[in-house]
Amino acid sequence: MRDQPTGAAGGDRFTAPRTSLPSHPRRRSGRVTTAVGTNSWFLPAAAIAIAASSVFLRLFRIDALGFNSDEAVYAGQAAAIARVPTLDAIFPVFRAHPLLFQLQVAVIYHFFGLSDLTPRLLAVAFGLGTVAVGYGIGSRLYGRPAGLATAAFLATMPYLVIVNREALLDGPMTFFSAVALYCLVRFSSEQRPTWLYATGGALGLAFLSKEAGILMIPAASAFLALSYTVRVRLRELGGALLVFVLIALPYPLSLVLTGGAHTGGDFLAWELFRPPNHPWSFYLTVVPVAISLPIVAVAACGVAWAVRRGWGWRETLLACWAFVPFLFFELWPVKGYEYLLPLSVPILVFAASFVTDPQLWGAVATRMRLRLQVSVIQTILVAAVAVSAGAICWSQVNSASATTFLAGTGGVPGGRQAGLWLRTHAPIGSDTLTVGPSMANILEFYGGHQAQGLAVSSNPLHRNPAYTPVVNPDLLLRTGQFQYIVWDAYSASRSPKFAQKLLTYERRYDGVVVHVENVEVNSGGHDVARPVIIIYEVRP
Repeated sequence: MRDQPTGAAGGDRFTAPRTSLPSHPRRRSGRVTTAVGTNSWFLPAAAIAIAASSVFLRLFRIDALGFNSDEAVYAGQAAAIARVPTLDAIFPVFRAHPLLFQLQVAVIYHFFGLSDLTPRLLAVAFGLGTVAVGYGIGSRLYGRPAGLATAAFLATMPYLVIVNREALLDGPMTFFSAVALYCLVRFSSEQRPTWLYATGGALGLAFLSKEAGILMIPAASAFLALSYTVRVRLRELGGALLVFVLIALPYPLSLVLTGGAHTGGDFLAWELFRPPNHPWSFYLTVVPVAISLPIVAVAACGVAWAVRRGWGWRETLLACWAFVPFLFFELWPVKGYEYLLPLSVPILVFAASFVTDPQLWGAVATRMRLRLQVSVIQTILVAAVAVSAGAICWSQVNSASATTFLAGTGGVPGGRQAGLWLRTHAPIGSDTLTVGPSMANILEFYGGHQAQGLAVSSNPLHRNPAYTPVVNPDLLLRTGQFQYIVWDAYSASRSPKFAQKLLTYERRYDGVVVHVENVEVNSGGHDVARPVIIIYEVRP
C-alpha cells in the first residue's frame, strides 16, 4: 500500500493512519482552534467583516470611470457574440484569448442589454469567489485561523481588488486556478483520485478563461514530482489530463470549425515576436507594491519560518504554484500588470501561515512575557496587515483622476465621455484617427464608429493581428475617410513620436477642437484642469 500524507490542520478526516507521515509542526498545538472555538461570535463576526470589506472595496465607485482598452475589447467581443447592433461589425469574436468570460457577458447582454457595468459586476463575482476559495485553501493547509487570514488578505490586497474591478480575463483565471489549487490540496491530503480529476477540470476552466491558465499544469506537475510523500498513479494523472483536455477542447475546436484557426496562429506569432513592452525588472518593482509591501514582507517571513520549522508538501505545493508561472513570465519578454495575479493566492497563504502560527507566537508571547492569548496576538497581526493593505487599496479605488495610465490598473478617465460624444455627434460612417489602438478600442465601444491607431506597425510581426495599420494617413485624410482626430494624454505618454505626428496632421488639415475631456490634478497645491482627450474635426 502506498504512503498517504496526513490531512491539514483543521479537522480533516482521512482513511490513512496519522503515522503514515510525520505530523506537521502546526498540528502539535490545538490552541488556535480551541481559542477561536470558545468564542462563538468570533467566526461569524470575522466572516462578516471580511465579506463586507471584499464587497465594499470592489464595488465602491466601480462605475466612476469607463472601460480601459482591454475591457473594451472583451466587452466588444461579448457584444459581437450577442449580435449587438453597430458593435458586432466592429469587434471580431475571435482574438487573442479564449472566450469563457466573454460568453458569460454575452448572455448578460442578450437578456439585459449593452452596459459597461455588468461585465465588471461579473468580474467582481469571480473576485469574491477567489476570497472564499482562499479561505478553503488556507484552512485546509494550516487551520481555520490561517483560512480566515488568507481570506482577509485577499479581501483587501490592492492587486486582486484593482483587477477584480475591471472586466478582464485574469480575475476569472485566478479564481479557477485557486479552485485547482484547493482541489490539489484535497488530493494531496486525502489521496482520492476524484480530487485530482477535479484539479484537471478547474485547470481546463482556467485555460478557457485565459490561455495563461495552462501554466498551472507544469506547476502542479512540478509539485507532484518534487513531493515524495504525495503519490499519484499514472492512470490517475492521465485521467486528470484527459479531463483538462475535454474541458479546454471547445476553444481550439471552435476556431477550427468557424474558420478562425488562422486567427489563433496569427496571434501566436505576434506574441512570440512582439518586442518587450517593459524592462525585465517590471514584476520585481511593480507587483510587490501592488500586492502591498507589508503583505510581501510577511509572506517572506512565512517562507523563512517554513524552512526553519520544517518544509513539507504544503510548502512545496505553494512554492511551485507561485514560482513556475513567475519564472515563465519573467523570461517572457512581454510584461503585463495583471499577468502574475494567480501567484497572489499562494503568496498570501504563506503570509497567513506565518501570522497565525501558534507555536511561533506562543513562543514570542512567552519570551516577551505578554499577557495575551495567542489567538489575540494572531488577530491583531492579521488585522494590522489587512488594514494596511486595505488603506493602500482605498487610496487607489477612491482616485479617479490621472494623466498617465498603466494597462490593467483601472479605467481610463474621459474615455467613456469622449466615445459617447462621438456616438451622439459624429455622422454615420465617420471614422476616427487616434494616436494608438488602445484609445481606438475605447472610442469604438462607446462611440460605435470605426477608429484606427496611427502607432500600429506596418510590420505584421510587430502588431496585434486585430489592428490594421494606417499606411497612408495623408491620403485617408484628404479623401475624407477620417473626419476626426483624437489626441489623448495616455497614448502620448507611451508614444510621444506618434502623438506629435498626429498633431502635425491636425494642423495640416485645419483641425478644430470640438470636444475636450479634462481631469483635475493637483499642481503646486492647487487643483488644475488638464486635458486628457481632445477631439479635433478635420477637413480635407
